[in-house]
Amino acid sequence: MAAPLDVSAAQTGVPPEAAAQGMGGRKIEGRSLGQIAWMRLKRDKVAIGSAIFVIFLILVAIFGPFLVQNPDIYHANLINSTLQSPNGAFGGISLAHPFGVEPGTGRDVLARVVIGARISLIIAFLATALAVIIGVFFGLIAGYFGGWIDTLIARTMDVFLAFPLLVFAIALVGVIPTTSFGLSGNTLRVTILIFIIGFFSWPYMGRIIRGQVLSLREREFVDAARSLGARGPYILIRELLPNLVGPILVYSTLLIPTNILFEAALSYLGVGIIPPTPSWGEMLSNAVSTGFYYIDPMYMIIPGLAIFLTVMAFNLFGDGLRDALDPKSR
Repeated sequence: MAAPLDVSAAQTGVPPEAAAQGMGGRKIEGRSLGQIAWMRLKRDKVAIGSAIFVIFLILVAIFGPFLVQNPDIYHANLINSTLQSPNGAFGGISLAHPFGVEPGTGRDVLARVVIGARISLIIAFLATALAVIIGVFFGLIAGYFGGWIDTLIARTMDVFLAFPLLVFAIALVGVIPTTSFGLSGNTLRVTILIFIIGFFSWPYMGRIIRGQVLSLREREFVDAARSLGARGPYILIRELLPNLVGPILVYSTLLIPTNILFEAALSYLGVGIIPPTPSWGEMLSNAVSTGFYYIDPMYMIIPGLAIFLTVMAFNLFGDGLRDALDPKSR
């Protein structure tokens, strides 16, 4: 029987230090979970392209209003006085007005789309942050402690999920005075929309976190923490919460486009942002209610396309991020 091949450093003549460092004397370094996820995400060209578009949209929302025209200036000379349609093809698109002008008023559509992007993203991001904070808090408690606490929180989630949110939002906006809580105008309206969308969206995040915690609380590292005398708050914050960063990030990116659509729907129904401040939903509503889409389809297509591209980009980036953070996916 042949003796086993000895490939030790002593037999091959390779110094032990070089053998420990690897081929060519290069040091072998391990990769963290974040580095592995980033490598997987970089290979997803669709997700990277969507992320670039999302970053571009955020930059437009932050700096765009300082670079475009005043969205409330009327350009009567650009409107046909008889038909009330913009002069020129495709809604009056020109170098001065790349997205054309609004029928009847001549207001710059690009400026209104940019301002609408800021409004939509502010509401969507802050409402998502509120939903994530509440959902993670109750999801952690329900999943870790279980028992009657889990039952109470789970039934509360069911009630919120069955609540007629759209009807409640319309009713609430209608009964709240124009000046409340020291706020007025669109500041008050934005605050109300953030509260309504965020407060009634947390059960979606709460259910996901609860399911993850139910699995994690049986792991060895949680048992080890308990055996060392760790209490519930310590385990929740130091042991479980860091392991939930991935799901929180993924489902947050998927919740943002849902909130963008909901804000657009409320503005479309007339209970969103107060005109003349533009929003994408308000522009769609104005195009339909005034019949402008008959004489200028571009006035309806452009804000609709902005909503479509934004929601699609967030969804594709969320899918790519989920695949990158999932160790079981290929």
